[in-house]
Amino acid sequence: MVKLKKTMKKIIYIASFLCAALLAGCDDFLTTESPDFSTDKYWRDKADVEAGLSSVYGQLDCRTNAYTIAEVKYVLETFRSDEMTVGQDVYNYPEWAAMASYSYNNENSCIKEYWMNNYNGINYANNVLFGIKKVQDTGEKMSTEDENHLTGEALFLRAYFHFKLIMSWEKAIIRDKYLTGEAQTHKALSSRTDVWDFICSELNNAGGLLPQDRPSSETGRVTKAAAYSYLGWAYLTRAYEETAKKDEYLGLAEEAFNKVTGYELEPNYGSMFDGTNKNCKESIFELQFTNSTVDGTYHKHVLHFWVAPGSMRGWDEIRVSEKMYNEFLKEGRIAENNLYDARAYGSMFFDDPYYHEGEHILGYNYDDVYYETSVTQYNFRKYMPATWDEQKQSAVGTNMPLMRYANVLLMQAEVYNEQKHPEKAIPLINDVRRIHGKLPAMTGSDYEAVKAQIEHERLVEFALENSRFYDLRRWGKLDEAMKADGRTNFNSSTHSFLPIPLMEIQTNNEINE
Repeated sequence: MVKLKKTMKKIIYIASFLCAALLAGCDDFLTTESPDFSTDKYWRDKADVEAGLSSVYGQLDCRTNAYTIAEVKYVLETFRSDEMTVGQDVYNYPEWAAMASYSYNNENSCIKEYWMNNYNGINYANNVLFGIKKVQDTGEKMSTEDENHLTGEALFLRAYFHFKLIMSWEKAIIRDKYLTGEAQTHKALSSRTDVWDFICSELNNAGGLLPQDRPSSETGRVTKAAAYSYLGWAYLTRAYEETAKKDEYLGLAEEAFNKVTGYELEPNYGSMFDGTNKNCKESIFELQFTNSTVDGTYHKHVLHFWVAPGSMRGWDEIRVSEKMYNEFLKEGRIAENNLYDARAYGSMFFDDPYYHEGEHILGYNYDDVYYETSVTQYNFRKYMPATWDEQKQSAVGTNMPLMRYANVLLMQAEVYNEQKHPEKAIPLINDVRRIHGKLPAMTGSDYEAVKAQIEHERLVEFALENSRFYDLRRWGKLDEAMKADGRTNFNSSTHSFLPIPLMEIQTNNEINE
């Protein structure tokens, strides 16, 4: 293979608070033309509502263009974690490097863009909820079932954007009203407890309205399981944050997770991320991309270049950290066929006999890719496509699972263990180990052993799926982890949460930070 230098100019798309969303997803619904909410003639029928929802989906996880997924979402959610280390190219972009070194401030453009993207999504969701009422009052009235399903979608998405905000900021602004004028943008930050109360209420209401399943024509749209999965995650997080109500919140988390039914773990772990097994039986909520441009739209991302080294035509942005590498191989060759944990092979390329033969690295072997002069000898494999021809493309259409059944099982195991029932947690952990890792059952049976195992499983299971920083904060282990990772600038008192963007402070008269 020939090393290539990056020739594509990187850009960061900065959206205004009320700007029009780009398109979301890859099926008929998700490629509906983005509507003009500003006209009084809008909100006539179900088609208008679904077009409005397409714009809400378009804001998911900074999915506004091919670059923002990597340059905003992954900078904000991944660079602060010990699962990765930055590659050399990151230092060409000071605001990215600042996130990894914890030297950022409230003027950082990535922080601003992440904040704005989520509030754009919230605003569009509020517009849709307004539109549903208008259609039912003055337009072509929808059936009760359609009204419920569409309302459930909008409520879930509004809650999801608030969830993303409260996971990154200590406080956030609850925006639950359709905006009709500039004056309404001035609103104070709500307490953390109030934001959590709002999110949990929204998710619970959404779960009661959403359908259990979707036909293939609606792939990518949320279901009951998505609502209850995030509701359980919210309550699990609150159980650690609001210790006076720990038992109550653990019980509510358990109740939510028990409502997530009809899903199975996918035996081929890596296939969920390389584009060959999109929206599989394990997928609860998945960010949709496609290589197809037949509808005249563009739904791809560049994360494949971010995780790949120069020897694989990559940009060397995100490297596997030593912590992550060691964790993958921690248990030794105890998996099937005398291999390491199967998730290691689904998540990274590294110097292993498996990769020295059989052309398992996108049709190549290890020595074909990693030369003596290679900067790195291992790299992430997640989100790279399955073939070399696809990897060479300027952008790819691999999907990004946002919520998988494995996450539900491991969070449920954590709930049981915190309820002092490790015996209930162990079978769930072992299911994930057996099916995804091709590993034998865990050892140990008491609370501490199960807790340690959950921490290990979550790290190797969800590498680059951006739960690591939030897991460490929930467990009270941020300082410990960052010190071990050499992040000398990190201090949990100042870096557990992001600063409110200066832009928000300057334009919102109700915020005094």
